[in-house]
Amino acid sequence: MWISRNLALVRERIESAARHAARNPSDITLMAVSKTFSVQSIRGAYEAGQRVFGENRVQEFAGKAPAVRALAGAEFHLIGHLQSNKSARATELFDSVDSVDSLRLAERLDDGALRLGKVLPVLIEINVGGEEQKSGLASASSELEQLFQAAPRLTNIHFRGLMTVPPYSDDPEQSRPYFRMLRELRDNMAKRHLPCVELGVLSMGMSHDYEVAIGEGSTCVRIGTAIFGQRDYQ
Repeated sequence: MWISRNLALVRERIESAARHAARNPSDITLMAVSKTFSVQSIRGAYEAGQRVFGENRVQEFAGKAPAVRALAGAEFHLIGHLQSNKSARATELFDSVDSVDSLRLAERLDDGALRLGKVLPVLIEINVGGEEQKSGLASASSELEQLFQAAPRLTNIHFRGLMTVPPYSDDPEQSRPYFRMLRELRDNMAKRHLPCVELGVLSMGMSHDYEVAIGEGSTCVRIGTAIFGQRDYQ
């Protein structure tokens, strides 16, 4: 099956990039970004051994969830922008929300997780390129600091690390300084030993630049088209 072949190729390239960077390939999670793709595509990847999936929209995944939630060991992460008014539903549907971009959203997710009696893993999204059209917190913003300071009282969410989407370029090397920026932010924050904040995860790198991201310390690469093919947004 072509999805299986694509997954094998991506895994080979992840391993090669990791070894080139003197890293252990097992330290890098492959997330298959299944947004806009069918339940059948998700099942095909699952049968090929894939276990971590990324989705962009609450409503879209709500339609898929009944058919895939029973897949043993599968994890489904929300990686797209989440509106606060959909936070309760997202808390029900997803195993992790990897796109927290405000203190208000973190508080809403914490409330939703409390009602469900669960602890929800989250990543903080950083807008490394300062692009107005993208969500995410600025790396030096006061709200990012407020979010870190609020962590001890947000007991039903678990801060695991940072996520970013750099400005797009056809040249993967153009992403390198942004990936480095996120890693350095993580390292600087880790030195502060912030209470209730773990920063082990760096989610960065997509189909066109994930090898560069691995070289800069990514622990999770989000791959869609290289696994599932081109998307049809119509």
